[in-house]
Order: sequence, then C-alpha cells, then structure tokens
Amino acid sequence: MTVAPPWALLAELTHGCPLRCAYCSNPVELISRSRELTTGQWVDVLRQAADLGVVQTHLSGGEPLLRRDLTPIVEAAATAGLYTQLVTSGVGLHERRLAELRDAGLRCVQLSVQHADPLASEHIAGARSFAAKERAARLVRAAGLPLGLNVVLHRADIDALDDLIALGLDWGAERIELANTQFYGWALRNRSALLPTRDQVERARATVARRRERLAGALELIWVAPDYLDGTAKPCMGGWGAVSLTVAPDGTVLPCPAAATLPGLDPPNVQDHQLAWIWRESKAFNAYRGEDWMRDPCRTCALRATDFGGCRCQAYALTGDATRTDPACRHAPGHHLVRTLVDDSPRTTSAYAYREGGS
Repeated sequence: MTVAPPWALLAELTHGCPLRCAYCSNPVELISRSRELTTGQWVDVLRQAADLGVVQTHLSGGEPLLRRDLTPIVEAAATAGLYTQLVTSGVGLHERRLAELRDAGLRCVQLSVQHADPLASEHIAGARSFAAKERAARLVRAAGLPLGLNVVLHRADIDALDDLIALGLDWGAERIELANTQFYGWALRNRSALLPTRDQVERARATVARRRERLAGALELIWVAPDYLDGTAKPCMGGWGAVSLTVAPDGTVLPCPAAATLPGLDPPNVQDHQLAWIWRESKAFNAYRGEDWMRDPCRTCALRATDFGGCRCQAYALTGDATRTDPACRHAPGHHLVRTLVDDSPRTTSAYAYREGGS
C-alpha cells in the first residue's frame, strides 16, 4: 500500500498541567516529567516531521508552557517550515514570554475555556484559572496573533453555550471549537458525570445554528458532534494513519492521542526509530489502515471509505475489541451500548474524579 504523507503533528510536550479537568482525554497513567524528550530530541522530531511532509504542528500537553525550553522548540518548528500553534490553558503566559514565542515563529494560540462563569470554570478545571485565561486572551490579541478558543462540552457547561460564544466575542477570538467530550482517559473514567442528555445536545445544536446565522462569518464556530448521541461514527483523525500523528511526551508515536490504550499495538518511539519508518512501516500505524482489517458490517458498508469504521479506541473502550464497528454508529451490532449509556444518563451533574496535575 502506498502511504501518503501526514500533514499534521500533535506534539504533546508534557503531561504536566496546572489544571485537573475531569474531561481530559490524556491517559490515566500520566508520563512523568523525568521521562520527557529533551530539547534536542524535540528539535530532531520536528525536523523529521517536516521532512516527512508535515506542514502544521500543535504544541500541546498537558500544559506546554511548563516546558522551559518552549521557545527553542517553537523556533525549531518554525525553522523546519511548520505552521505552529500553541494549545494552552493560558496559565503562566505573560507578555514577555509570549513575545519570545511570537518572535521565535509561533503563528497561532488556542486557549482552553471551561465555562463563561468564573466560578463554574474553576470548578470544572479544578483550579483557579479564569483570570489567567482572560489575561492570556488579551495578551494574544495585543501580540497580533490569531486567537482560537477550545471548549469541551459536557453536562456541566453545555447549557451555557450562548454565554461561552459571547465570551469568545468579548475576548476577541476568531474561532471557537465546540468539542463534545470524547470519552478517553480521564473523560472515560468520568463519563457518567459528563455525558449530557439528548435535550441538552439538541438545545446546544440549535444555539450554534442560531449564532452562526447571526454572526454571519464574524466568528467561526466549529461544532464537533457528540457521536454517542448522533448515531454516526466519526472518521477518527481523518482515518487511522492517514493525515496526522501524535508524539507523546516520552517520544512514543501514535496514530491518535488515545491509541496507547489499545492492547497489542506496540507503538514505536522516536528514540528507537525514524519518524518516516514509523509512519510508513511500523505495525502500529498499519494496524487499521485501509479496509483489509475490517469485519462486517464495516467491510460491506457504503460508508467504509468515509468513516473507516469509526474510532478504534472507542470500539475497544465500549466492546473490548478494537476491530469491531464503533458502537457510536447506528448500524453497529453494539450500538445499543451507547443508546443505553445516553438513556440511563443521570439528569443532574454528579461528582467526578479530577485528573491528576502531572509532575
């Protein structure tokens, strides 16, 4: 099989984070700071990524601002010709550091927002952070960088969607990604407290449609569908090993951020192999490429080249078998599993376990 090059790299620089969001999709077992790649190793990874064909990188975590060497990492990405976006909580961002990152080649900032109400935001984040986010948004705009907001939607904030969009307008965002929770890592552990009701999702969908019409292009609203409720399997990451790759803090390379949970995948590491070999030849990246691995009903489904059978990590999380059709799909034999979860979801927000902060 001829494998096209990837165009995007998610560089998870650290799992350390000042927030403890219960919806975090990072692994329950976080990678320690002592195991993180060095500056030189990240510089090499970014060079290899550009040589492979990657054109855009998202510097993420955890909180990438916890890396003292973030500026040389950004510079290495820019030198390699990569469009570089910082994905951050905003905690720890100050004017001088942002200026250094911009001058090093940073092109865009995506800021996470938990709620439009400061107290609710900090309850969801598990830490005081709202003022830092507001300050970060102001600094990004003053620095002349594009600002995007990322809002993970769940039972505790989805009813505040109108206020969240208003907040984005007030803070000067150009784009808001409204991403319904994906249930991996800590989010999976807290699913019963996070899963919204059908009525909540329908009200939110209507709010997005109304706001899009009124804003008329002044603010881009991206709605990431809640696949548990929509009955449609998403083409996870644009297809397994098709358009992007993730490098974890310790150098493990994955087709998607949650793939480390899959048994028998044996993901390679950049400390042992070149990125080009990992992308083209490794067992992990070829495990679910194309259609040969598919079982019925995916194998004979007209959507198999569109949704690729859905998410392998979600299939495993719900059925214990990564080769099965993603139960989010209404045609999946296991679709009753997600219907039951949604229909039995509590109607009030219950307590959840906060994510560890990382060390």
